Amino acid sequence: MPFKICVLLIVLFCSLKVYSNQNSEFCGWGAVFHSQRLNEKLGLHLDVQARSADEFDYLKNILVRPGVTYFINKEMNVTLGYAWVNSKFKSDLLDVNLTEQRIWEQLIYLQKIGDVGLNHRLRFEQRFIEQVQGNVFSQRLRYFVRTLLPFSNQTPFTEGIFLGLQNELFFNVQNKVNGSFFDQNRAYVSLGYRFKPSFDLEMGYMNQRIKQRTEGLTNNILQLAAYTRF
Repeated sequence: MPFKICVLLIVLFCSLKVYSNQNSEFCGWGAVFHSQRLNEKLGLHLDVQARSADEFDYLKNILVRPGVTYFINKEMNVTLGYAWVNSKFKSDLLDVNLTEQRIWEQLIYLQKIGDVGLNHRLRFEQRFIEQVQGNVFSQRLRYFVRTLLPFSNQTPFTEGIFLGLQNELFFNVQNKVNGSFFDQNRAYVSLGYRFKPSFDLEMGYMNQRIKQRTEGLTNNILQLAAYTRF
């Protein structure tokens, strides 16, 4: 494996030892990510996600995130969007549905390192969080990097099997809801198939490390995701 790919793998997954965790859960996520090009400069974004509770016990989260994209050039674009997140918390003592609404802004930079393409994403979120005891406003910064490694030598890659690698770091920059600047990290590896340039389907494993006020939480996530581009 080329040296640069080895370095990338280390960078993506070194966060698995960010801090020690005491709790662990296993759940499933399903997601659809869609981008729609309207013209040379404008486009639309939409992703919809459903996430289960521990051991697939019940549907815990539904997320709907639309946005409008402006393409600066072939390598850079910016998006302004809104997100609606519904969360269900269920136990012997609690059964509530809470809603979080977000405004978000992001910058995407597409980088080429040899034959490897990197997708860098910087996202800033204004979060309006409903809680059992009053609502909270918070702001969060996220940095995401992703690459696809095709199993074939196609240039450009239009069809076939690929390995997906990504990592995302979350930082609380205002009103730290967990009492910490560091919020969470999501490291992800997947195996996917590109049916055509506009459609990918992949399944993978995500390790989500969440910093909580008193102790950490590790989510072991099985994710099925579809990507469409028109």
